[in-house]
Amino acid sequence: MFRKRPPPVEEERRVRANDREYNEKFQYASNCIVTSKYNIITFLPVNLFEQFQEVANTYFLFLLILQLIPQISSLSWFTTIVPLALVLSITAVKDATDDYFRHKSDSQVNNRQSQVLIRGYLQNEKWMNVRVGDIIKLENNQFVAADLLLLSSSEPHGLCYIETAELDGETNMKVRQSISVTAELGDPNNLASFNGEVVCEPPNNKLDRFCGTLYWRDKKYTLTNQNMLLRGCVLRNTEACYGLVIFAGPDTKLMQNSGRTKFKRTSIDRLMNTLVLWIFGFLVCMGVILAVGNAVWEREVGSLFQSYLPWNPPVDNFLFNAFLSFWSYVIILNTVVPISLYVSVEVIRLGHSYFINWDQHMFCSQCNTAAEARTTTLNEELGQVEYIFSDKTGTLTQNIMSFNKCSINGQTYGEVTDPLGPQPKRLDFTPFNPLADPDFCFCDDSLLESVKVGDAHTHEFFRLLSLCHTVMSEELSEGELVYKAQSPDEGALVTAARNFGFVFRSRTPGTITTTEMGRPVTYTLLAILDFNNIRKRMSVIVRNPEGRIRLYCKGADTVLLERLHPCNQELMNITSDHLNEYAADGLRTLALAYKDLSEEEWEIWSESHSCADKATDYREDRLAAAYEQIEQDMMLLGATAIEDKLQEGVPETIAVLSLANIKIWVLTGDKQETAVNIGYSCKMLTDDMTEVFIISGHTVQSVRQELRRARERMIELSRIRDGEKGAGMEGWGEACFMGNGLSEGQEGDQEERRGGGGGKEQQSSTPPHSSNLMENISGEFALIINGHSLAHALEADMELEFVLTACACKAVICCRVTPLQKALVVELIKKHKRAVTLAIGDGANDISMIKSAHIGVGISGQEGIQAVLASDYSFSQFRFLQRLLLVHGRWSYLRMCRFLCYFFYKNFAFTMVHFWFGFFCGFSAQTVYDQYFITLYNIVYTSLPVLAMGIFDQDVPDQRSLEYPKLYEPGQLNLLFNKKEFFICIAQGIYTSVVLFFVPYAVLSEATQSNGVPLADYQTFAVTTATALVIVVSVQICLDTGFWTVINHVFVWGSLGFYFTIMVALHSQTLFRIFPSQFHFVGSAQSTLLQPVVWLTIALATAICIVPVLAFRFLKLDLKPQLSDTVRSTQLVRQKKRKPLGHSVGGAWRGVGSVSEGRLGARGGSRRSGYAFAHQEGFGELITSGKNMRLSSLALATFASRHSSSWIDTLRRKKHIHCHTPPSASGESSPAPSCISGSVPPLSNSSSVLGGSQDTSIEEETVMAPHQQNTQTVTPSSTQTPPASAAAPQGPAQALRDASVLSSSAVRCHSEDSPGGWTFTLGTLQEALFGWKGTAARSSASSSPGPLPDAKETRQTL
Repeated sequence: MFRKRPPPVEEERRVRANDREYNEKFQYASNCIVTSKYNIITFLPVNLFEQFQEVANTYFLFLLILQLIPQISSLSWFTTIVPLALVLSITAVKDATDDYFRHKSDSQVNNRQSQVLIRGYLQNEKWMNVRVGDIIKLENNQFVAADLLLLSSSEPHGLCYIETAELDGETNMKVRQSISVTAELGDPNNLASFNGEVVCEPPNNKLDRFCGTLYWRDKKYTLTNQNMLLRGCVLRNTEACYGLVIFAGPDTKLMQNSGRTKFKRTSIDRLMNTLVLWIFGFLVCMGVILAVGNAVWEREVGSLFQSYLPWNPPVDNFLFNAFLSFWSYVIILNTVVPISLYVSVEVIRLGHSYFINWDQHMFCSQCNTAAEARTTTLNEELGQVEYIFSDKTGTLTQNIMSFNKCSINGQTYGEVTDPLGPQPKRLDFTPFNPLADPDFCFCDDSLLESVKVGDAHTHEFFRLLSLCHTVMSEELSEGELVYKAQSPDEGALVTAARNFGFVFRSRTPGTITTTEMGRPVTYTLLAILDFNNIRKRMSVIVRNPEGRIRLYCKGADTVLLERLHPCNQELMNITSDHLNEYAADGLRTLALAYKDLSEEEWEIWSESHSCADKATDYREDRLAAAYEQIEQDMMLLGATAIEDKLQEGVPETIAVLSLANIKIWVLTGDKQETAVNIGYSCKMLTDDMTEVFIISGHTVQSVRQELRRARERMIELSRIRDGEKGAGMEGWGEACFMGNGLSEGQEGDQEERRGGGGGKEQQSSTPPHSSNLMENISGEFALIINGHSLAHALEADMELEFVLTACACKAVICCRVTPLQKALVVELIKKHKRAVTLAIGDGANDISMIKSAHIGVGISGQEGIQAVLASDYSFSQFRFLQRLLLVHGRWSYLRMCRFLCYFFYKNFAFTMVHFWFGFFCGFSAQTVYDQYFITLYNIVYTSLPVLAMGIFDQDVPDQRSLEYPKLYEPGQLNLLFNKKEFFICIAQGIYTSVVLFFVPYAVLSEATQSNGVPLADYQTFAVTTATALVIVVSVQICLDTGFWTVINHVFVWGSLGFYFTIMVALHSQTLFRIFPSQFHFVGSAQSTLLQPVVWLTIALATAICIVPVLAFRFLKLDLKPQLSDTVRSTQLVRQKKRKPLGHSVGGAWRGVGSVSEGRLGARGGSRRSGYAFAHQEGFGELITSGKNMRLSSLALATFASRHSSSWIDTLRRKKHIHCHTPPSASGESSPAPSCISGSVPPLSNSSSVLGGSQDTSIEEETVMAPHQQNTQTVTPSSTQTPPASAAAPQGPAQALRDASVLSSSAVRCHSEDSPGGWTFTLGTLQEALFGWKGTAARSSASSSPGPLPDAKETRQTL
């Protein structure tokens, strides 16, 4: 009702340049964007409508209406309307604040200035005033205001360069070109007379496609995406250009890919809505029971009192009286869900948000940026995340490449010989080469010495890097070179050659000029054999000044090594070993080769190449064949290894989140090769994985077959893995890998036949059985899918196939996806898995994904703040995500669950006393307590203690939450507050109400005062019951509070003091004299609380309520402890054993993220086809045509500097022991303590993470720390089978052992790694906690890599 009628659906768009009147006939959208939800007029009605969609708000509004009816209301109306108005106001202010920031962002964008050609003159106009058909002038480094057709440019041939980071996250520059007929319209006078008409496709969200036709001067010209500048792009390295507005505002492709702002609510909110309905039904049932009782009582007994206690008009019979009694009881019993619950929830969430904002561990000093909770409604949802969808560029990586290592003629350079020793110094290239880049970092001086002594192979290696590329050079001043690379990979390689004395200076369409060892050299560029995704290589053919012709080639090792001359076999073997090492370190590799050509060979090939280039049919195939012909029998030079700089702490964060059973999917617009390399670098993908599947089909049928083939392969490998655990499995595992570690989806017809039709029949005929089968597979798999394949996989009849396959994998990488596809993937998981999802990104291309996920996180990086403005939480580094989830998210979930459990308990205990009292007061809707106690109970007497618990409570410290990621799993499984826990709380509350009513009733009915006066009166009973209630719920919250602060003490004991103070005041004679009709309980408190029997009654009721709770909790702790119980126990013992001079664990953990660039041990593995290319096909042809050669020298954009991070060698594989807790959705037990596969040591803050080798054996580590007599170690063994005694649950000792196994803290914790050092033994700990020794600890020695009792026991067990 508040929205405009949508415009009619367009079939095609017609735009005439410089003719606003013509274009306005079509009612195209203006360039004004609106991302906000409200305006001044619609805010109040729309916001109230949204708030009353909350069942609780509607429920309280209904109660308020009932209370306004005097015949049925026994409570004042203000007891409901004041809290309801407060809740609505707080929520409205919060929503208004959030929307204000959206309005502010919209205003900032809409008021940007743009130069618009109006009546032949350029005039400054706000973006919001730009219209379809206008011609706009853009200048260097300006944002594109709308989707434009490029008409002309200051660059030759109508070229311009753009950066599309806001659209697809890529920061490398792309080239756009105007059509030739408009390229000469560079003058505003010429453009003012331009009246061409464009007919094109309607607005859509496809970023890589545009189809249109320009009609001008009775001719038509085809338009493609290469002629378009999309909104959100930035003009780079181009002085100026002109464009015609085709799509504006909401019709632009950027906005078409931005999802609508959605109202997000947590799963606890949705559950509470359901529970409120149940409680209302329970309330109606109680009201019916009491109304029936009222009817019976009035008919049988009440009629005897009619003479002096008549019914109030208009009641004239017992049935109508029972009807009114029903509504009266509905009002009285409504406190089972008081409005204060929702006020308290909002206050608690606000407190949690401030804790996130104030967390110094999530503050980035480099960016001077703190974490920010931009919403207060989703904090507890942070503790339930199961799927994380992450962007790559700018989120996981810094998108900066560094030349890290190389292999030249069989000699490797750049290796760090001793990762534990002092780091080598950075080389200073300035004395050797005045043209060197001062920002280039390399530490191996042996390579520089090889260059200086004139080694021929080394010189040829760097000569190739300086010639074989498509980089453009700008010389701002003498010796000040700036390279403009289409991909950061090429920029890194050319910069490396520059620093080692082979400086690329400039190029023309036919020449390349370099400076080699201080001597200028100009090469004739004969041909560029361009790169594409099929060739995976590029070559150049050049003629040196001496007239010799040589072909230089660089490309993926998997394709280049196949094209070498047979005489290179020995060198190829050595280089292949080096490539394996580089790939194992997660580096992007390239192989380099050359070939000498004679004049005759060149002439023959040049002719065939010319024919292929001029061919009208199958041109690409003919060119590929010509390239293939010349790129044979090459000579190997060596290989390069480039590191794509990850953000600090990314691998560690992914490792810890994986241990918390959180699946991470990477959704990126980058190429497959780039994404795969980053997957290896951040350890999402490892060579230890069972298999990595690539889905790259171009049709629905091919994608379906590849997905099914992947599932069949997973099931087959899982059965083999589960059925054969002896020797020989390693050989089978090696056979399952391809040479590069990836399994192509298309290959394997033999596998398809071997898989048999049974697997396919399973998938197609019985999807539920297939789903269960996929959930129970063992092994670690990964899935990589391309954008065109994903488009088919997201279709309605394919999405279940995709979900089944992808969710069985440990890691999923989606490449070349559009922003809308990112959102669709998130929606797909939300739909089929019903899991809490989190999306994290840093660019405008991530906005739709961020809005679609349950929780959106924006990284305030280098791609603007649009993602931050659309997000729910923001910070500057990906590594802060683990603290946001494992600490703040888990605590928020824990606190909210404990708060709700206690709140429902205390209110049922309070309210159900009225129900029991109804059987003793003739069902007359009489309250037990006075109305002031009823009003103040939830506002004053019990509100502050539960608020303190909800805001400050912890089960374990933040450091333990990070060290024990399995503590996160109860939130994922929703174990702490669900329907079962709700009914347990209700049952405890009802039990407490029975005790609080019947114990005082039974005692006081026979009790007398010291003077013989009976105590069995209504006011004494009310005071006794109310006092017992306040004391019981206060004792209960003391038991529920796990972390005591000064505020907890003040609130708990202060609330008790407030109760007695207010009660004595309300029962005083002073108030009675002032308001005799309001305060009827004059003197009751003083006389009642002076009676010893009353205090004995209160003590008895308290004991009966609390003792069973204490007994149950002690038994549960002893017989079936949770992981958090075990962690707390170990923490207590650790504190007792603490030494006075120990360092903190926190310091050790924080050191993990700042490990230097020394790599933590090499992992062996097969070579991947991960090569350092990330640019587009066709750029070489553009260079040779001369179209991209500029006329003048322009200032280039500055590329931001970034730094690298270290990583953990391997992610751990988890095997869950099914004990203590129900299984998770994936079939694994959680959050029960579990053991980690012994083949991979746990993540720790011991030397294995801080710099030691992950592969160090037990004996070596023991020698490394001889001073530590109690160092806890065990030899990892992936094939070791635990004995039966270890597999069976052993009570709390078993849980304690499991906790030590599952902990990601130190397996070997030295005294400097934790407070006081972990010098206790497990046997000592068990004896201290439970009185158990030795045997139980020894039983776990062979089953888990956890700490063992002592050195002697270790040797005996092993």
